[in-house]
Amino acid sequence: LASGAGGLAGPFNAMLYAPPVGHALQELGAAIRFRTELAPRVREMAILVVAQAWDSAYERESHELLGRDAGLTDSEIEALRAGEDPGFADKQEQVAYSVVRALTGPRADLDDQEYDTAVAVLGERAMFELSTLVGYYATLALQLRIFRVAGPA
Repeated sequence: LASGAGGLAGPFNAMLYAPPVGHALQELGAAIRFRTELAPRVREMAILVVAQAWDSAYERESHELLGRDAGLTDSEIEALRAGEDPGFADKQEQVAYSVVRALTGPRADLDDQEYDTAVAVLGERAMFELSTLVGYYATLALQLRIFRVAGPA
């Protein structure tokens, strides 16, 4: 979390402007990263979709490394970086991808059929966790942008 210059890296410096809110936001981030039932590949794929949608270099660079560790292939990561469908063979991964793409698109919503399919495949808990992840990482992308945070060194 520390930068080479002795400060905090990424969005964490900006959180110091409002420590109570920053702390609460960081707690949400910890819950998303460590206390959901989302598979690591799904979690990292979803973060990379948000990073691409918001053009967030910091999120992209940080989570491409974590995505590889979670098992995303180079071709999947390249497709996500380009905003293209990686064509996941796993049904849960493909449905999760479709949900996140819909939530980060112009409509920022699911129609009834998309929602019903997602709940049938992923379950309501995963849908709540996934939509919370999208909102959290979109918030970070916004803060990274307005506070001019560069990508990781």
